[in-house]
Amino acid sequence: MVQAYKAETGSGGPGDLGEPAPRPGGRFRRLRTVGPFRPWRDGGLWRRGIVIAVLAVGVALFTALHARVPNRIGNLGSLSETFLPWLPALAVPLLLAALWRRSATALLALLLPVVVWLNLFGGLLTDKSGSGGDITVASHNVNAQNPDPEGTARDLAESGADVLALQELAQSQVAAYRTGLRSAYKYHTVQGTVGLWSKYPLKKSAPVDIRMGWTRALRSTVATPRGDIAVYVAHMPSVRVKMHAGFTANERDKSADALGEAIALEDVGKVVLLGDLNGTMNDRALRAVTSQMRSTQGAAGHGFGFSWPASFPMARIDQILVKGLEPVASWTLPRTASDHLPIAASIELD
Repeated sequence: MVQAYKAETGSGGPGDLGEPAPRPGGRFRRLRTVGPFRPWRDGGLWRRGIVIAVLAVGVALFTALHARVPNRIGNLGSLSETFLPWLPALAVPLLLAALWRRSATALLALLLPVVVWLNLFGGLLTDKSGSGGDITVASHNVNAQNPDPEGTARDLAESGADVLALQELAQSQVAAYRTGLRSAYKYHTVQGTVGLWSKYPLKKSAPVDIRMGWTRALRSTVATPRGDIAVYVAHMPSVRVKMHAGFTANERDKSADALGEAIALEDVGKVVLLGDLNGTMNDRALRAVTSQMRSTQGAAGHGFGFSWPASFPMARIDQILVKGLEPVASWTLPRTASDHLPIAASIELD
């Protein structure tokens, strides 16, 4: 009677009608397989994406330890340092993969490349430029195949620079630049494929041997109202990335060493280097020059000041470096018909 009553009223306990009693925690187990808890079923937020996390750590280490990447094999160290600000971009596909895999471990590991990048380049994000300055200098690789040298000369004449350096001057176009810059600059010298135009008198202008076999560098003394400054103009040999040889920069490296030696022997205490160095300030191969001079962009610029290629600048290979002088501001000028952007800086002479 009691059992019949329980069956009719449904008041019997679990298992009274042959149904298995639910196990403790069973409802939670079912909940884990649906909705936001589903990721735990197939590996967990923290247990998946380990490979992605390892690759992210590798990108961070490669960026942080770039100085230890050897140059013996295809100049890999110099190549990575040329595009060093872009190396953490390798983490972008890893980020997409981490999101697709819904991996908390991978996402946490991807913070490492960000931290390393900020440590190396965060200072460039602040605006360090000031106002004033005693002299404005500019530099531009005008491109030997420039389709509009007259227009380029006109644009540069309107830049307001007191001293202007040009590289990659084709002999057939030198006359166009002389004519276009004549009204803005009273003094100039052209040595081989580089030239210097100035509003102040030039003296002791001469080629500088950078071990290339022809002239691609010069030195001149600029007599400013606040004293003499030695100005060097240089165009380092081009570099290429080749499948069979890697980063072919040996000729450039030899020229950089020769230029560094010439600057180290300079008698004038105030020195400016203007030119296309075909390398960045991070590139160890340019240490003969960069170890004794300051970058105006790094000291008084805003951002990276990328100058090449003009259509989508990715690297600062055009440089304005100073020694014994104080940079006030540094910037890029509007694009001309060249494949490089012009760059400029204002400098205090006292």
